[in-house]
Amino acid sequence: MIIQLNQDISNTQKAALMDQINHMGYKVTEVKTQVGDYLIGIGKAAIDIRKIGLLNGIQDIHIVSDEYKLVSKKWKVKPTRIDLGDGIGIEDGEMAIITGPCSIESEEQIAKVIGHMKENQISLMRGGVFKPRSSPYAFRGLGMEGLKIWYQQAREAGIKIVTEVMQVSQIEEMHDYIDVFQVGARNTQNFNLLDELGKVDKAVMIKRGISGTIEELLQSAEYVFSGGNEKLILCERGIRTYEKASRNTLDLNAVPILKAKSHLPVVVDPSHGIGIREFVPQMALAGVMAGADGIIYESHENPDKAYSDGQQTLNFAQSALLADQIRKTFALRKTFDLL
Repeated sequence: MIIQLNQDISNTQKAALMDQINHMGYKVTEVKTQVGDYLIGIGKAAIDIRKIGLLNGIQDIHIVSDEYKLVSKKWKVKPTRIDLGDGIGIEDGEMAIITGPCSIESEEQIAKVIGHMKENQISLMRGGVFKPRSSPYAFRGLGMEGLKIWYQQAREAGIKIVTEVMQVSQIEEMHDYIDVFQVGARNTQNFNLLDELGKVDKAVMIKRGISGTIEELLQSAEYVFSGGNEKLILCERGIRTYEKASRNTLDLNAVPILKAKSHLPVVVDPSHGIGIREFVPQMALAGVMAGADGIIYESHENPDKAYSDGQQTLNFAQSALLADQIRKTFALRKTFDLL
């Protein structure tokens, strides 16, 4: 059960309301976000919600059977728009394009990528400054020094930054230099990190776990939402299966299922999903047709010299072509949406 409270509800009214719901056999948790004030009721007792709906201080009440309640579409039918400022956002009915290198390598590299993005009207740049690598000897990013250089160039160009946060201690120092905190596949169930990201007023993109289920991805998003942050984006990036022909198995089934289950926008990452450069465009366009609200893929001036993930990264010519194809494919999808 989700109870939306009036903005002007008094503390006395709220306490009385919580006490009454407790007496009905429900455990009540208050959730305050950037957008609203909610009471989440968990219980199995049969109740007549009309009796609660008539109490003072309530805006609306919804019965949600899902374990993930706040991210469920059962109470919020209208899709959520993630507003990143300057007219840039991620939302249902639009197509966000996010590109950039796997790793931020140098000031010169940043300038070249931003130049490529400006030429192709792309306003969201991905890149890692803290990189979780399987090998301790692989390049692990430029850290905060690299992020500050990136931030300066991106702001001057009107580009928004999407980058991965790996641990709780990094959130505060990164906060003023990024637009979207990315939670990587290895951290999708790092609940301490998710709890802390619930306290920030920045967008959070949560990638599906390496072998995570759709349900687990939604539960991870619920952690952030219940902590107070409604600015959430879900990302399908492929899962590990027994198949060895590709890096991961890009589960495009997840896109329409997530769109049906949640009001949050859904982004597809074909670079990590298949991990093979020549097939990234096909999977990106398949993601568009599956109903994604955005595509995030890797690009680099010279992928063969990239510090990481060069095998799944497009060069600038390939990236420019893909961006154009994404827009054309999305326009085609919209014609089908009208049928």
